Amino acid sequence: MDSNNIYIGFALATFAGLSTGIGSFLGLYSKFENKRLLSLALGFSAGVMIYVSFMELLLLSFDSLGGLYGDTFGKLVGVTSFIMGLSIMFFIDQLFDHHSIADFISRSSNKDESLLVRTGVFSALALAIHNFPEGFATFTAAVYDPTVGATLAIAIAIHNIPEGLAVSVPIYYATKSKSKAFWVSFASGLAEPVGALIGFLIFRTVYNDALFGVSFAFCAGIMIYVSLNELLPVSREYGKPSDPIIGVTAGIIVMALSLILMYA
Repeated sequence: MDSNNIYIGFALATFAGLSTGIGSFLGLYSKFENKRLLSLALGFSAGVMIYVSFMELLLLSFDSLGGLYGDTFGKLVGVTSFIMGLSIMFFIDQLFDHHSIADFISRSSNKDESLLVRTGVFSALALAIHNFPEGFATFTAAVYDPTVGATLAIAIAIHNIPEGLAVSVPIYYATKSKSKAFWVSFASGLAEPVGALIGFLIFRTVYNDALFGVSFAFCAGIMIYVSLNELLPVSREYGKPSDPIIGVTAGIIVMALSLILMYA
């Protein structure tokens, strides 16, 4: 592995994870009210993830695995790895649904302060668990190509902004402390560099085309799940019904043109 790419991968994963603090800040300390801009940004982020997943990561996986196992079996291994990425995110969502936890907090009475605090912390832990695979995906992409890794990191950072807001605001209502709410939300983003560390330990032990091929497809599955299950529904909630598709289309176009120019 290129040592420079390793450092870049850790830096990008840390940047993406700590953007939960931006969402927390917006919710606690600012009067940011342009929800439509957030809606379009989330759609844009989804478009970037979808394009990179299908047109970069998955194709790289097929190319890498096809060279080792033949075209048909290589694609079968790649698709299986892609489905595994989707499935793992699905099971994490079923076990640790941070959205439903945050909704519960927001509906609860201020009289249940101890329960709200415990549930709020659990919500932050659930968000942290969701962030592990995203950190792994960012690191994996950056090790191969820092430009692709940076693109994913920016998309994930945009995704983490409303996540940080969703965790911090209910905790603030429970504790009446902006600093506690901010730091709990901020800390939940530290799981992403931990996910990057796991990726580093795996690649340091086993570094070959087969592992890269499987990892690319696995990460593509993670990104598609995040796009379809988290980014697009939240985008629709914050803005107009047409905003998600506008954002997705813009994200795909910008990403496609960027990669064409980069590889020209």
